[in-house]
Amino acid sequence: MARISQLIRKPRKKVTKKSRYIDISYDYNSLKGRYKKRKNPFKRGVCLVVRTMTPKKPNSALRKIARVRLSNKQVVTAYIPGEGHNLQEHSIVLVRAGRVRDLPGVKYHIVRGKYDTAGVQNRKKARSRYGVKKSAASETSESVESKSTEQAGEGSASNT
Repeated sequence: MARISQLIRKPRKKVTKKSRYIDISYDYNSLKGRYKKRKNPFKRGVCLVVRTMTPKKPNSALRKIARVRLSNKQVVTAYIPGEGHNLQEHSIVLVRAGRVRDLPGVKYHIVRGKYDTAGVQNRKKARSRYGVKKSAASETSESVESKSTEQAGEGSASNT
């Protein structure tokens, strides 16, 4: 353990925490051609390639990913959450931090329901995570309920 005289001469250094999501931590000034460090929760970007990727060892699937060029000129690999998507090359997307544990090198998620990314179809639970509006979810559930009541009504009418 350090003596007080040693600590006076050279105090303890604070341990700085490094961010895992460096690519969205910078802004690019196109006029000056410089980067400025500023933390951002989201970044807009353009899809370069949309493809699938297989996960690490115990898991098996075809996960949907996209290579995205962010507004600060960084190119990242981002995961497309939910079932089905409408993304293609040159689609404009919003990217947030958040890794996918079984996909190596994928440290970002695409936000559903923003810019060119559509929300997940027929989603009723956890809608805010998948960009589905309340009205869109209730319309699909109402149409299902109305069909079931019509069928029930027809069945009782045929019995009498």
